[in-house]
Amino acid sequence: MNNLKNLFLLDPDTIFLNHGSFGAVPRPVFGVYQDWQRRLERQPVQFLITELPGLLAEARAVLADYIHSQPDEIAYIPNATFGVNVVARSLELGPGDEVLTTDHEYGACNHVWAFLSQKQGFAYKEQAVPLPLGSAEEIVAQFWQGVTPRTKVIFMSHITSGTAVSLPIEAICARAREAGILTLIDGAHAVGQIPLDMAAIGADFYVSNAHKWLCSPKGSAFLYARRDRQRLIQPLVVSWGWGSNRAMSYGSDFLDYLQWMGTAEQSAYLSVPAAIEFQEKRQWSEVRQQCHALLQQTLHCISDLTGLESVYPDAAGFYHQMGVAPLPPIADLPSFKARLYDEFRVEIPCTQWRARQFIRISVQGYNTQTDMDALLLALQQLLP
Repeated sequence: MNNLKNLFLLDPDTIFLNHGSFGAVPRPVFGVYQDWQRRLERQPVQFLITELPGLLAEARAVLADYIHSQPDEIAYIPNATFGVNVVARSLELGPGDEVLTTDHEYGACNHVWAFLSQKQGFAYKEQAVPLPLGSAEEIVAQFWQGVTPRTKVIFMSHITSGTAVSLPIEAICARAREAGILTLIDGAHAVGQIPLDMAAIGADFYVSNAHKWLCSPKGSAFLYARRDRQRLIQPLVVSWGWGSNRAMSYGSDFLDYLQWMGTAEQSAYLSVPAAIEFQEKRQWSEVRQQCHALLQQTLHCISDLTGLESVYPDAAGFYHQMGVAPLPPIADLPSFKARLYDEFRVEIPCTQWRARQFIRISVQGYNTQTDMDALLLALQQLLP
């Protein structure tokens, strides 16, 4: 993994342990991204009108193969929160309806549902999934306690942001389908960090950011929609992809609504195949395993330092390249985070979930044992 560090554009003077927030792009992928931007600027009319539909179709086909879906089941979007907006605003929910989620969800996505619930009158309910975690079966049973006859939608993360927990979404999606409940999965941290199989997951809708763990340029994400659910999707932005006199068509309302919203810079979307190729050429499944081992060892060291129990069971599959370690009570968590960066050049998020505080560690292919040692040294000196 030492050789991979030179392939990224990150500041060499920073201990970068925050890949989970915005990702980082390898030099070869960034070069492809710039090539697409230059090609656009050489002849914008021909590129956007004549070439782009075919190029996007090719980029969708590569991504679809990677996540085991069909190309017409996915549309490129700027980010996962955008996709949550698309789905949430499309569904006809009203008084008496309920959307069920967990108490681990990403704040921006919670805002989407809270905003719409105030406008439309449906209830947005959180079901607790306590930490430390139990078994996958226990998590499903705990979550399902929140389901009622009024539950119309289940919204939950595949890998949570604040607590970095991998939730058993396959089992929940299967149970929801039997109950006639729609499912929307926020997989913002999933693609590139774990293998994805859309058919096996069984969600009605799934969103994920390619610009995080897949290492694509910023602003590249996708929305997956099962074919039999695509009729529910409405355009978030009404433009030339809507109506009978469409300027062009990508083959379905679902794609037209999302891929033709007027002039937009779509070079990040076209660079996703380069990111997939970058990782495949470097046996990324092995890189992921090495990253997990490094993270696992570091979490154990932090637990030894703080005396606080891990939130994850010993069983495999509850966390991958991103994990949290509980912290002892810190009066000013933002100041603590700032000191980690200002005094030790460690870029890492400190999060609060319920009444508990955590440090969230992301380990990507460019990270090394030296980075972990720098974090441990900083914690030894700064923790109360």
